[in-house]
Amino acid sequence: MSADLKSYLTQRVAFVDAALDRFVPAAETRPVTIHKAMRHSLFAGGKRLRPILCLAAAEACGGSLENALYAACAVECLHTYSLIHDDLPCMDDDDMRRGVPTCHKVYGEAMALLAGDALQALSFELVAQTPVTHRHSPAAMVLELARTAGSLHLVGGQVADLEGEGRKLPLEDLRYIHESKTAALLASSVKLGGMSADAQLDQVQALHDFGMATGLAFQIIDDILDVTQTTEKLGKSAGKDLASEKSTYPALMGLDASRDEAHRLTEKARQALEVFGPNGYWLHQMADYLLKRDY
Repeated sequence: MSADLKSYLTQRVAFVDAALDRFVPAAETRPVTIHKAMRHSLFAGGKRLRPILCLAAAEACGGSLENALYAACAVECLHTYSLIHDDLPCMDDDDMRRGVPTCHKVYGEAMALLAGDALQALSFELVAQTPVTHRHSPAAMVLELARTAGSLHLVGGQVADLEGEGRKLPLEDLRYIHESKTAALLASSVKLGGMSADAQLDQVQALHDFGMATGLAFQIIDDILDVTQTTEKLGKSAGKDLASEKSTYPALMGLDASRDEAHRLTEKARQALEVFGPNGYWLHQMADYLLKRDY
């Protein structure tokens, strides 16, 4: 990672974390247990990739970080909710996330379920507060996030993921799962950033294309890391996909072909950014970083 990208990420993580700390009720707020549980997962050391991409998209469209901040925090809350629920025993049954015990291991299943529910509700509360622009109202941004969160994308992808366990899926079905879960939320993150900056319609479409390609590449790299890295490095259970007999890109294509596919998708994502010219610099940098990450 270059020094300028490392500095950029450090600054953006601090910016997002400070905002989340303001937006999420304090741990001492009644009822204390739910707010402690929400904060446990939200501040467990996530890399804040989705909110950073949201902010970078706003910059690419000539917007301000302040106007994009509500959307950036909204997508992080929605993402964290999905992780809490995915980790539950009735779902993927994971004990570690972001290097710490999962929410249900600390607070119990019922409280983890409610913490996820509360974070999901908070995500819509936050995005609805985005300042109005000429082309995109807060209602339009809420609609974008709601569609991403529902049965046609995030929830639907999780359903297909659960139903696919223990079976060798066709590559098309695996792609559907990854596009519905990882790619859809990443695409929504950058689109919301652009919308907060009054992006033109062709810019929103470009951000969608960038997000879908980058999101799928991101998940392929995740699949690769699951079989090539340790639990300590990843901050979550390594080898989980193999143990649960999940179909993954490496299992279906092999490691080398999976890496080639991730490179192809990243190049596709970069091409989508041509409309932004030099303003898309940080989105370009982020796409390369996500491709080359090792945890």
